[in-house]
Amino acid sequence: MALQTRLLDYRDGALRCTGYLAWDDECSGPRPAVAIAHTWAGRSEFECDKARRLAAQGYIGFALDMYGEGRQGGSPEANAELMQPLMNDRAALQRRIGAAITALQALPEVDAQRIAAIGYCFGGLCVLDLARTGADIRGVASFHGLFDPPGNTAGNPITAKVLCLHGYDDPMARPEALVKLGAELTEAGADWQIHAYGHTLHAFTRPGANDPERGIRYDARADRRSWRTLEDFLEEIFGA
Repeated sequence: MALQTRLLDYRDGALRCTGYLAWDDECSGPRPAVAIAHTWAGRSEFECDKARRLAAQGYIGFALDMYGEGRQGGSPEANAELMQPLMNDRAALQRRIGAAITALQALPEVDAQRIAAIGYCFGGLCVLDLARTGADIRGVASFHGLFDPPGNTAGNPITAKVLCLHGYDDPMARPEALVKLGAELTEAGADWQIHAYGHTLHAFTRPGANDPERGIRYDARADRRSWRTLEDFLEEIFGA
């Protein structure tokens, strides 16, 4: 295997976004691709590592850029400053992630009919919104994501399969939010799954996360279980 990486510039209107592409150049022909939407901190080594990990499994991995210019926060205050405009304008958020998917589909090495998107925390909300728009992709997976509905997608059918991997004790999306999301996805006709991990807080996939008072803590077991579930999900949605 010869893993290759490069930056990929694309645009959302006038805004230049910079994603990170990873692939195995020993694989020939177009292949499935998985976009990775980042946490509120911006595209970081965490998401780029996921892109490489997916590339090692034979996919194209693409760590996208929701903030433009590859911007990162670096502190809770700076992260919130970057994220909040998109949380306040969910149509703009949906357009932004849609631009990333369009750029990915245009690559000659990508099978444009076999695209998925995964996301972490804020990125989990982003990929759920992508599905809510009715985007023509195979599936989305949210890791400890946020579930708040955007308010502009009611009535849209969801054709992408949906997987949510969630800490049951996550204070940012409590169990009642899981129930509401399930009802929303059922109403939209989605093929959906929600996996909740007991005694598990927010950010359970992020090594080094350790602030239980704020409901944040890494959990190696939930991290391992959730990635295996993602692998099965990708095999399923790309198999046909």
